[in-house]
Parts: sequence; structure tokens; C-alpha cells
Amino acid sequence: QVQLVESGGGLVQAGGSLRLSCAASGSIFRIYATGWFRQAPGKQRELVATITDAGTANYADSVKGRFTISRDNAKNMVYLQMNSLNAEDTAVYLCNADAKRTILGPRVIYWGKGTQVTVSS
Repeated sequence: QVQLVESGGGLVQAGGSLRLSCAASGSIFRIYATGWFRQAPGKQRELVATITDAGTANYADSVKGRFTISRDNAKNMVYLQMNSLNAEDTAVYLCNADAKRTILGPRVIYWGKGTQVTVSS
């Protein structure tokens, strides 16, 4: 199994910054694309940012210029630097990973349980 554990969430004032981390562990052959999603109360889960194993990043329009996704392939870590936070960024942030456990095994999407980010205005 592949486990994803997010950390770094918390309470921050509007205009502040947070850095989220996601650690992947377990039986991992390779992690392909990985990303951050968020889900606010009463809303659907939405994509925040993704990054390929080659380092190509994509962002939701709502976070472009404020958030930066990065990854450390050697450590199986992915990060989300969030700057200029506002109340609309309040949500549970979850990471996912498109990964294979073995060289011949299937690619599976794994999810973490999330970390809460609350931005006070």
C-alpha cells in the first residue's frame, strides 16, 4: 500500500503564508503526477495544483501567482507554498499521487486524509 500524509496546515491571517507538505511512504516503485486538491464545507473538491515527475506544474486560476507546488522525488515529498492567503482559501487540503507499487503493477491514484487550512479575515 502507499500512504500519503499531509502536514503544515493551520490557522493564518489573511495575507499570510503556509507551506504544506505531503509525504508518501510504503511500497512505491514510482510516483508519476502528484497534486494538491482542496475541499471547503458544502463545496466540491477542486484541483489546486499538480506537478508531473518531470517537474511540470499546473495551477487553478484562483491560485496562480500565489501558490507554488514542488516535489522532491528522492524523498517522495510534495510541497505547496501558499502566499497571500485569503478567506476563500479556507479548506481541507489533500494531496494525491498517481503511483505504481511495482514495475509491472497498475498505476493507482492514492489520496491522503488532508490537512485543514483556515484563513481568518
